[in-house]
Parts: sequence; C-alpha cells; structure tokens
Amino acid sequence: MPHIFHAFDYTITAFIVHDGKVLLVNHPRYDKWIPVGGHIELDEDPEEALLREVREETGLEVTPLGKRPAVESPGTKFLITPDYLDVHEANPPHRHISFTYFVAARDANFMKSDEHDDMRWFTPEELEQAQWNLSPAVRFYCRQAIRKAAN
Repeated sequence: MPHIFHAFDYTITAFIVHDGKVLLVNHPRYDKWIPVGGHIELDEDPEEALLREVREETGLEVTPLGKRPAVESPGTKFLITPDYLDVHEANPPHRHISFTYFVAARDANFMKSDEHDDMRWFTPEELEQAQWNLSPAVRFYCRQAIRKAAN
C-alpha cells in the first residue's frame, strides 16, 4: 500500500510466538530481520489489519494476547488493546506509528511470503546473537512477547 500521509502512516506490527519462539522475517528493502506487519488500510481498524497482515504474510492462524473490554455498547466496537505503541523510521523522513501486538500461533507451519527474503522462528538465545543484527527494539519486543505467551 502506498503511503497515505507524507510524514506518518499507521501500521500494525505482529510478534508471533509459538512454543517459546518468535517468528521474524528478513525484509528485502530494509535488509534486516523484523516482525510481520504492514499498513492499516483506509477501510479497516487496527485489529482487522493485524489479522489480515498475519494471514497474508504467514498463513498462520493466531490469537492476539491482548485484552478487550467485556462491555457491549451499540455503535462501539471495542478493540484488543495493543501491547505497545511506537513511532519508527520507515523510509526517512517518513515514519510509522505502529500498533504493536503480541499473538500466539496455533501451529508453527507458516507459508513463505514473496514479500520477504526469508522467515524463521527465533529462540530466546538466537535473539541475542550478533549474526542476526536485530535492533534493540526488536529484541525487546521479542523477549516481551515470549514472556507474555508463556503466562
């Protein structure tokens, strides 16, 4: 999806966890390992974007680990609360405001997407290995997602 705004776009980021590991993708444009994610389209809310992006990029069925209020109110759709919000560079000076979610995959059998050079499950130990060149933010989110999924 092309950028909607010059300075910022709204996106979702999904840290997918299964069996104590987190799924990351090697993004060709950025040439680094990052989580699954993408733009929130004009006709969807963040939760819809989350499930669409995960399905399109991995084929996985996931369950968000965040909470939603147990309240019904006509005309209001309560959304699952993101685990974090951040702003990060996309194509400087353009930035993304990201709704960051932790989700649990029902199984580990992802399908490879042509959007990425590679995809793999990372153990907590691999997240710390220099060879993967993970940003401090990605490592932090991965560790937090694994912890949350374990509880």
